[in-house]
Amino acid sequence: MKSLQDKVAVITGGASGIGRATALSLARRGARIVVADINADGAGTVGAEITAAGGQAAGVHCDVADPAAFDELKAFTLDRFGAVDVIMNNVGVLTRGLPDHLPVAEWERIITINLLSVVHSNAAFLPLLIGQGEGHIVNTSSLAGLFTYAYDRLPYAAAKAAIIQLSEGLRLYLHPQGIGVTVLCPGPVMTNIMTSLPPAFGPEVATRGPGPQFTVLAPEVVGEQVTEAILHDRFMLYTHPQTRDLLLDRASDWDAFIARQADPAS
Repeated sequence: MKSLQDKVAVITGGASGIGRATALSLARRGARIVVADINADGAGTVGAEITAAGGQAAGVHCDVADPAAFDELKAFTLDRFGAVDVIMNNVGVLTRGLPDHLPVAEWERIITINLLSVVHSNAAFLPLLIGQGEGHIVNTSSLAGLFTYAYDRLPYAAAKAAIIQLSEGLRLYLHPQGIGVTVLCPGPVMTNIMTSLPPAFGPEVATRGPGPQFTVLAPEVVGEQVTEAILHDRFMLYTHPQTRDLLLDRASDWDAFIARQADPAS
C-alpha cells in the first residue's frame, strides 16, 4: 500500500496500547479510522482525539467474542466511511496458571478471544478485500507465539502461535490477489493488557519474561512500526530486532535452547 491517504482502517482493541497508537499513527498519514473496542467509552475517546487533531474517526463498541460482532463492525464501517482498506486484529487477553491447574473453560475463553476473533474477522472482511483486489490485514501475535519463555500462559501462547501460522497462510493466498498481510509479534510493550489478567489458577506463579535484552517499548514506537509495515508490505514485524538472533539460536540447536530456557543456570 503506497499511501494511506483517505484509506479506511478498522482496528479492534483500539482504545488503548498498541491499537490506540496505531490508530493515531495511521490517522496522521491521512487514514480514516474506526476504533473498535469492548470499552466503548475508550474507543470514543480515541476517535475524538483523532477528530480533534483534524482527522476522521469513529469509535464503536465491539466484543470480539461475539460471533456477530464483525459483521456488525463491517456494516458500521461501510455505513460511516463507505469502504474498508485495512483491518488490524489487535485484541488480546492473558491468563495465568500452571498447566495442570488451568481449566478447559479458560483455554476456551482465551482461544475464543485471541484466535477465533481473527477467524470471524476474516469471514466478515476477506470477501470484501478480495472483491476490491486491494487492502491490508494486520494480525497481532506476540513474541510468546514465536518462542516459549514461560509455561504459565500456555493458552495465550498457543493462540498467538496459531495466529502466526494463520497469517502466513493468508499471506500466501492473498498476496497474489493484491492484499498485504502483516503479523505483528511484539515483545514487551507498555500496555494495559495486565489489567484484564485474572487471578492465577492454582498456586501463585512468578511470570517469567523473555529476557533482559528485551526492553519495554512505548506503544507509540510500535504504532509507527505497524504503519511502516503496511506501507512497505512487510509480513513479519518484530518490535525488537534481537528476536531474529534468538530464533536463529533456537533453530541451530532446539534441544539445547529449551534446556537453557528450563534451567538458565545450566
